[in-house]
Amino acid sequence: MNYWGRRISGALLVLALVLVLNFLLFRLMPGDPVASIVDPRFSPEAKEQLRKMYGLDRPLPVQFALYVKSTLTFDFGISFLTGLPVAQELRSRVPNTVILLGTSLLLSAALGTWLGMKAALRRGSLLERCVLWSGALSFSFPSFFVQLLLLMFFASMIPLFPLRGTLSVPPPAGGPALLFDYLRHMALPVFSLVLLGFGGWAIYVRNLTVKILGEDFILLARARGLPRKNILRGHVFRTMLPPLLTIFLLSLPSVVSGAVITETVFSLHGVGRFLLEAVTGHDYPAAGAAFFLLSLLTVTCNLLSDLLYGITDPRVRLERGNR
Repeated sequence: MNYWGRRISGALLVLALVLVLNFLLFRLMPGDPVASIVDPRFSPEAKEQLRKMYGLDRPLPVQFALYVKSTLTFDFGISFLTGLPVAQELRSRVPNTVILLGTSLLLSAALGTWLGMKAALRRGSLLERCVLWSGALSFSFPSFFVQLLLLMFFASMIPLFPLRGTLSVPPPAGGPALLFDYLRHMALPVFSLVLLGFGGWAIYVRNLTVKILGEDFILLARARGLPRKNILRGHVFRTMLPPLLTIFLLSLPSVVSGAVITETVFSLHGVGRFLLEAVTGHDYPAAGAAFFLLSLLTVTCNLLSDLLYGITDPRVRLERGNR
């Protein structure tokens, strides 16, 4: 079996294990799922009818077969808490989560890469010390603590940004006004994630740049009289690109799981908050769908990072070709 055959087989095995664990985990949790979706005054017959409607009265093997079929077809069933299709709930929330996390991750990576390279080129300067301190501070405080402080200062004490929600209630009329209102609501959450994330990127890029600048091929390029810009773009950044792409893709799943905290603190209509509500409310279809999609994202990012590393680094292609 070739390299990619092994990698794809491993990814499918991971997804299969996630399906099994998702099914078993929520059914082993304490509490009755029906209790979260019915009124206590319902009769036993009404409760049993709800069990039949959600398939909870069937044997576990039958429930598992139905669960696998619905999950693989992305038809995740009906949410216990909202009574709406889970796929519909996710479609309404995914754009907000993608905008929040995509924007913050791109800005963090871009700002961190730029500052990290600047710090590596100015060893011992004030800029380098600021980069190192910012990275250390970003890991020292919990994200919810920083976000609550930002809310207190810039939404409560100085009301520059809205205190909660994705849009005002009621939302403003008109396209430009609606867009501006949406951007005001998303600005502070995005800023908080960039503030917490750029320092780690900067330290990693700074250390990587310092290591690359000490390599023999960089000394040879300088001896040949190549301009500094050409060395940085054609040699340093080109060498740095494969690990940066790998770190970027592998950080996506952890950033998505971190959306649970951010969306809860800022009361955003997103997938992370939906996942928290599903787990605390014993909403099996919704929680299972969210965990499966997160696992699918993780496996996909791993495969993409492997593919892009091979594209950007010819040495990896040669090694795999000899296997």
